[in-house]
Amino acid sequence: MSPRADAVRNRQKLVDAARASFDEHGVDVPLERIAKRAGVSIGTLYNHFADRGELVDAVLPDRLAQLDALAAAADAEPDAWTAFAGFLDALIAAQARDRTVNEAVARGAVGEVDLVAECGRAGGAVLAVLDRAHTAGVVRRDFGFDDLATLMVAVANVIALHPGDDTVWRRHLGFVLAGIRTGPARDT
Repeated sequence: MSPRADAVRNRQKLVDAARASFDEHGVDVPLERIAKRAGVSIGTLYNHFADRGELVDAVLPDRLAQLDALAAAADAEPDAWTAFAGFLDALIAAQARDRTVNEAVARGAVGEVDLVAECGRAGGAVLAVLDRAHTAGVVRRDFGFDDLATLMVAVANVIALHPGDDTVWRRHLGFVLAGIRTGPARDT
């Protein structure tokens, strides 16, 4: 039996309200405020989402889909280092523009979704870019996916400490890129 049309509409209104509220106020916005913004009761919110984590999980998948486009752009770049560094820069720039994703990365999993692990599964995008860099010999072999995940969390915290100032996180990313790059040292 499929859900009633009003239940489907209410769920979508809640997801839309959560997306907007998280963007404006972060993932700690009171759930009552989200329900009010959606024009439904808090009970309706809890009928659809058992907790904040489930609501965050419902908001994030479309945002994680951006990884496929970034990976395709990296794959099209002939130089493996430029592809890797450009991918990370674009990925973190998107994260910096999206408060919900950045907060979720900075604090680890809020709900059932482990955002860093989810990023690795999104079409294998992150792993494919990292594997290409390893194969080309432009990134240290001991810099693995777990290290990349740790980097994402660290940069998320830099972004949170300096909101709206991309020069700060880019500077820190540059330090890391210089440390993991193999071959002759060059500014990134």
